[in-house]
Amino acid sequence: MKLPRDFYKPLAIGAPAPLRDLPVAPERMIHFLPPHIEKLRAKVPSMVTQVDVLLGNLEDAIPADAKEAARAGFIAVARAVDFGRTGLWTRVNALNSPWFLDDVFEIVAAVGGKLDVVMLPKVEGPWDIHYLDQLLAQLEAKHAVAKPILIHAILETAQGVKNVDQIAAASPRMHGMSLGPADLAASRGMKTTRVGGGHPFYGVLADAAEDGGARTLFQQDPWHYTIARMVDACLANGLRAFYGPFGDFQDEAACEAQFRNAFLLGCTGAWSLHPSQIAIAKRVFSPEVKEVLFAKRILEAMPDGTGAVMIDGKMQDDATWKQAKVIVDLARLVAEKDPDLAQAYGF
Repeated sequence: MKLPRDFYKPLAIGAPAPLRDLPVAPERMIHFLPPHIEKLRAKVPSMVTQVDVLLGNLEDAIPADAKEAARAGFIAVARAVDFGRTGLWTRVNALNSPWFLDDVFEIVAAVGGKLDVVMLPKVEGPWDIHYLDQLLAQLEAKHAVAKPILIHAILETAQGVKNVDQIAAASPRMHGMSLGPADLAASRGMKTTRVGGGHPFYGVLADAAEDGGARTLFQQDPWHYTIARMVDACLANGLRAFYGPFGDFQDEAACEAQFRNAFLLGCTGAWSLHPSQIAIAKRVFSPEVKEVLFAKRILEAMPDGTGAVMIDGKMQDDATWKQAKVIVDLARLVAEKDPDLAQAYGF
């Protein structure tokens, strides 16, 4: 076990020092790009202005014979486009795949200075994070990457969920985690082929009526337990939790309901696999207008963050000032991408 005094030391000579805190940034949606498709790559410059995070997907949904083209396409996009405040991520292939090493070696060498996060699929335990952590440090040192590349784990196996607390605490390079419902369902032996969302057979039946009338089945959320475990592990370690994919692009109402459930449980954002899901994620995961306006009043009443004041009959002190500053800082970043929200927030 690594000693506490060594936790924030770089794992390679010449690698950048690990971050102590995650950068404040809007991450309402992680938008997936299949970079082997040229016509979709051509849309990236305009897409960057619409999304908070753009992720070049190299893993699932990329055919085996297109893996190298996807990697090359991602590198080309990363080199050519100015991402500004939009996060640039990639989901590499799994550790046990024949493509993983080339994914990491080639991408860090080519665009390591622009890459913010590596999303690692099918994380089983802290050992998977330790391996990628060391590898990234060595490559950062070799290629003179000035800022540390963070790691985002996908929970999509039963063992990964079992070890979620250790995964969250495995490295200062950890950014957060996402729920991967499809692979997790297969790993658990769940009887569903849906990618996220509820199931009509998973519910609670109302008590029988005295008159023998029809009984209502109230559909439940089969992902509630896992999301709550993931949120606890992430937030306890200063990380960010995300809902993953919602596969039914036609059912926008169900997608929004699932995203909102995740938001209420503490998730920062969700994946968007289709352009229609970008707007849904913006609606669900943007700071509430009333909350932002109230947070601004706290900052105005306590300019230096000290002391205590009463606002609308509620005491505000240095702790609530810190909470308010996080909300307002995030709202300002969101406002840079959304003019309508900027107006509503009063920026």
